Amino acid sequence: MSRSLHILNGDSTVNTFTKTEISGDIIVWREMLCEGAITDEIGSDVFWKSRYDFFENELEVGKLDYFDKTIKELVKLEELSNYKEVVLWFEYDLFCQVNLIAACSYLVKSFRKDINYFLICTGKEKGKDQLQTLSDYSPDEYKTLYKNKVKLTKNNLLFAEDCWNLYVENNLEKLKRYDFSKSSKFEYLQMAIDQHIQRFPNKNGLNQIEIKILELINSGLTDKNKIVRQLLIWQQKETVYGFGDMQYFRTLKKLKIFYTDDNDVILLNKKGKELI
Repeated sequence: MSRSLHILNGDSTVNTFTKTEISGDIIVWREMLCEGAITDEIGSDVFWKSRYDFFENELEVGKLDYFDKTIKELVKLEELSNYKEVVLWFEYDLFCQVNLIAACSYLVKSFRKDINYFLICTGKEKGKDQLQTLSDYSPDEYKTLYKNKVKLTKNNLLFAEDCWNLYVENNLEKLKRYDFSKSSKFEYLQMAIDQHIQRFPNKNGLNQIEIKILELINSGLTDKNKIVRQLLIWQQKETVYGFGDMQYFRTLKKLKIFYTDDNDVILLNKKGKELI
């Protein structure tokens, strides 16, 4: 019987974690709850149905594949009686922070007093200019991260659940008014929500990412791959979205009413030029 359960934010973290000497079982959080339809009750039939539909229709991931890689992992969190501690490993960006508060919301529903809950969340690092991801650390450094893990109380988990419910509601004014920095345990949550607010449309009907894409096309970038590469560079320097290629290719596709695509050469059409 293992005494520790580690909830890892993705498969890239698993690759490093398995090279450490940290003991315990692993669950991989493979969801991407920053995108697609969601409901507040994680694990309910309605929740899984909405996620099934999103992955199948938007990402072309079949139901069986989604079940094997995602649901089979997360349902393990419903039975934790074998463990003495649960450790969450996440990062500072919007992608991870949404998954983090969702995981906390899931955990608090089956909260046990005989289990210690901890958080490891990478970001600020002394001597580093850029915020750090878990991929920036070596297996030996993971041991230091584990040693410095932060204890989460039930009240901390309940706070995260409140944040999750607000995120699901997705009411702009409520998101602006709520203080997501009330708990020092979730150091990067306010920053992530501030970034999420930039995904709401402004007066011209587009959000920050969509406007950036049209600006890149207008600057002379005509290749989709180059546009996405520039978005990843922009993201690293100026935002905390934490998205991958897939999210940006999907957004680019949604903007096709603003450009022509002739043999993979993208040019703004009249509507796109007028908007810019």
